[in-house]
Amino acid sequence: MRYFSEENGSLVWRNHGETLMLTPWGQNSLRVRAALMHDIEDPRFALLTPEETPAEIRIDDMRASIRVGGLTAELTVDPWHRVARIAYYNARGDLLLREIACGGALNLRARRFQPILGGDHRLCVAFDGREGEHLYGMGQYQLESLDVKNCAFELAQRNSQASVPFVMSSLGYGFLWHNPAVGEAYFGGNRSEWKAVSTRQMDYWICAGDTPAALSLAYAKATGFAPVMPEYGLGFWQCKLRYWNQEQLLSVAREYRRRGLPIDLIVCDFFHWPKMGDYRFDPRFFPDPDAMCAELKALGIELMVSVWPQVSLVSENYEDMRQQGLLVRSELGEQVGMRYQGDSMFYDATNPRARAYVWEKCKRNYYDKGVRVFWLDEAEPEYGEYDFENYRYYLGPNAQIGNLYPQMYARGFYEGLQSAGEERVVSLLRCAWAGSQRYGALVWSGDIQSNWEDFRRQVCAGLSMGVAGIPWWTTDIGGFYGGNPDDEAFRELLVRWFQWAVYCPVMRLHGDRVPHREVYAPDGERMQDEGADNEIWSFGDAVYDILKGCLLRREALRDYTRGLMEEAHTQGKPVMRPMFYEFPKDETCATLRDQYLFGPRYLVAPVLEAGARARRVYLPKGASWLDGRSGQVHEGGRWVTADAPLEAMPVFERLE
Repeated sequence: MRYFSEENGSLVWRNHGETLMLTPWGQNSLRVRAALMHDIEDPRFALLTPEETPAEIRIDDMRASIRVGGLTAELTVDPWHRVARIAYYNARGDLLLREIACGGALNLRARRFQPILGGDHRLCVAFDGREGEHLYGMGQYQLESLDVKNCAFELAQRNSQASVPFVMSSLGYGFLWHNPAVGEAYFGGNRSEWKAVSTRQMDYWICAGDTPAALSLAYAKATGFAPVMPEYGLGFWQCKLRYWNQEQLLSVAREYRRRGLPIDLIVCDFFHWPKMGDYRFDPRFFPDPDAMCAELKALGIELMVSVWPQVSLVSENYEDMRQQGLLVRSELGEQVGMRYQGDSMFYDATNPRARAYVWEKCKRNYYDKGVRVFWLDEAEPEYGEYDFENYRYYLGPNAQIGNLYPQMYARGFYEGLQSAGEERVVSLLRCAWAGSQRYGALVWSGDIQSNWEDFRRQVCAGLSMGVAGIPWWTTDIGGFYGGNPDDEAFRELLVRWFQWAVYCPVMRLHGDRVPHREVYAPDGERMQDEGADNEIWSFGDAVYDILKGCLLRREALRDYTRGLMEEAHTQGKPVMRPMFYEFPKDETCATLRDQYLFGPRYLVAPVLEAGARARRVYLPKGASWLDGRSGQVHEGGRWVTADAPLEAMPVFERLE
């Protein structure tokens, strides 16, 4: 009896209806798929066509192996249960990852397909836990943890949660769960598990590498590199909830220029439209968008415009889109995905006809008037209730492919802008999945609270997103919900957040400040409220001086930041780098979560506690470190206490 075969360069195992296939997928990389009672399929949810890579395959009756460069997979058939167990090794023969064993009488299954009667399968894939292993990545989750070992994750998209299922191990491997199904991931001490609530097959990608940078490069080659960041992405972006009319927005832009403040972009936020899904400016408040865009261009400021995927049931486009099948469909009940400022349903970004339809509207009503940058909000999408199994897309049920939505949303505008002649594309989104980076997705961390706890969480979120292959990332400086510009406690939080944002991939001020102001149309119709002022001069003279200094510092970093964006584009490196990324051999760096490196040169230590005027900072081994404030040089491999008066955040420059 022969369980194994070589088929078109892949190693294949078959038994009792299960087909397991291991395929070379880039240097030192394998794509691993398994299906029950049907042939292996080739969906390209995130993975690109790999470069042709030779593999060495060896087959015996009960054992087989496939080697691709520095990665070897060994398969052993359990003689009692007739199940093939996979173990992965690096070029030195060190064990990287291994499926769980059958456990004798326990009769466990590392690849457990559970039937959904009349449908496909639930799936659980389990690997052995490893003592001392550190795991990083998984995208953006609101937790104060960088090492995700012993953490559990929902594989689903929510406002402020971006599930990007890639992990990087301190043992020297990267692992992508190439399955956009809703599910769970758990990295326990005894085992790790990946689960999908509904899927047609198991599908993951694994690579080996001796350094974090090597793993990042392999992952970017497999799923795509970020494009070249446009020049306006390197400076400061001004935003608030919300500039509700043309003159108000222009007056803010003019004031930044009058004061001589660096600014690259200003944002026109939501409900500038008549109805959700109209995809155009409301002429009652924006009477001449062409002139508005032209004046901003003359000022040297780009305009970003918010687009929502919701289509109101009273939108001018709703009936047309419904008739053409361009909207998400509820499996049961009302065809309503969200109730906010009226009932609406999301457009189906997984449908290429729907993407083309929405882009055509936006091109005619925004792009042709001078808008070149789009804020693709609500990108999860944010259902009124996250009842994931109650929605169906063009590509399949939400339970099977729902996590792909934000990637497809970004893709629609990326391809539309490119077809219109834009060479460098960036779109702001509130969510992402694997591969989003190649469509110019700049992800921000969602509608978080204006408090210190959420501030601390964002540092970990940004670092984890970078490890997960999404190098373009930002936050609402000061948090989104709340924050009174006249409140001294909020002013301190804002200052510390602003100082940190200088050393984020994109520096963007936004927030729903209080108190709100009511907005009415000329006919008396109540419109979406406007938040309180949120410009850098809105928080008092003392704060203004500090924030102005931050803007000047960001501008001074422009050439350096441009270089970091180039590294992301060509090497897949994150812009914000966890300490372990640059210093993988320094064990102290393995668990540091409140300091990081902005590229290879600057060690950033944000002040994350109210009232703090100093903080401890670890300076890694292998370099000397210049205190940017005191001018003192420290040798690495030690902790120091750095001064942090309100006007300054500790930053150390790496000296070789």
